Amino acid sequence: MRLCVYGAGAIGGYLAVQLALAGHEVCVVARGPHLRAIRERGLKLVINGSEKVAHVAASDDPRDFGPQDMVICALKAHQAYECAKDFVSLLGPDSAVVTAMNGIPWWYFYKDRGRFEDRHLDSVDPGGRQWHYIGPERAIGCVVDPACEVVAPGVIVHHEFKRFTLGEPDGSRSSRVMGLSKALTEAGFEAPVRENIRWNVWLKLWGNVCFNPISALTGATLDRITSSPPPGQSSGTKCPCCRTWNAAARWKLTRWLPLSRNWGYSPVSQRQPSMLCWRWSRSARMHRGSIRPFDHNPHPTEPTDASWIHGTFAVPLGHGHGGAEAGGGVAIENATRA
Repeated sequence: MRLCVYGAGAIGGYLAVQLALAGHEVCVVARGPHLRAIRERGLKLVINGSEKVAHVAASDDPRDFGPQDMVICALKAHQAYECAKDFVSLLGPDSAVVTAMNGIPWWYFYKDRGRFEDRHLDSVDPGGRQWHYIGPERAIGCVVDPACEVVAPGVIVHHEFKRFTLGEPDGSRSSRVMGLSKALTEAGFEAPVRENIRWNVWLKLWGNVCFNPISALTGATLDRITSSPPPGQSSGTKCPCCRTWNAAARWKLTRWLPLSRNWGYSPVSQRQPSMLCWRWSRSARMHRGSIRPFDHNPHPTEPTDASWIHGTFAVPLGHGHGGAEAGGGVAIENATRA
C-alpha cells in the first residue's frame, strides 16, 4: 500500500515507522530540523527502550510524492485547514484521507443520515477548504489513543497505547477501511472498525475539553487531575464537561459516554495530554488565577498542586475556527442553532 503520512510528528512518526517496517511504501511530509534529521538518519522510534529506524521518503512539499492509496493526516486541526490545498497532489481517483486528529472533523455530517446530513461546518472548516480540496467522500474517521513524543529531531518515543479506532462516515465496513485496519493491525497497532465513529470522536473530545485546560493551567498530569479532588467533583472540569455533554446529548449519543471517559482517565497516565505545548507548560505556572513564570524548574514533569482547583474556577470551552479540541464544541452548537 502506498501511504503518505502528512505531519510526521509524534503520532504521525509512530505510524510511519511501524507501517514502513511492515513493508508498506511510506512517505512523510515534515518540516524544519525534524525533516532534515529524517532525511539524514531516518525516522527513529523508541518503544520500551528498544529502537527501530525506518528510512522513508521525506519532504516538506507533498508534490514530490504523487498520488497515494491512503493519506494519513496527522496534523493538528488548524494546520490541516491551512494545508488543505496541498493535499491535492497526493490524491488520485480512489485515494482516501484518514483524519487522525482530535476534535469534531470537518466531514462530521457527511452521510450522517440525520436531519443535518451533508451539512458543511463552517466553524470547523471556514470557506469549505477541506470539503472542496479533499472532499468528504475521501474521509475515513480515526480516533487516536497512543501517547507519543518527539524527543529530538527525527526521534519519536512511544509511551503507551496503540489503538487507532477507524470508521467510515456512513458506518459501512467498506473495502478501504477494512484494508486500512488490516494494514495497521499487521504493523502492530490495534485498529478496530466502528459503525458509529462519531461516538468515539465525542468520547475523545470529552476527555480533551475536561482535562486539557486544567493540565495547561496547572501543569498537573491526568492521574493527578482525576484524583485531586475526586473525579467529577472539580468545578474546573464540570463547566466544559457539562457543556460538551449537553452538545453531545442533543445528537443522541449513548448515556455511558461521560462515565466511560471521565473515569477512564484515572488509571492512565502521569503525563500531560499530548496536545499541550511543552515549552509553554515548562515555563509558566498557574497560581490562584494568575500565570507566573518559574525559574528553570529542574523537574518540569512534576505537577503543581491541583487541589485548589475545587471551587476556585471553571475553565470555559474554547472557540474559534480550526481548534483541535474545543473548537469542535462550538461547531456543533452553531450547527444546531442553524
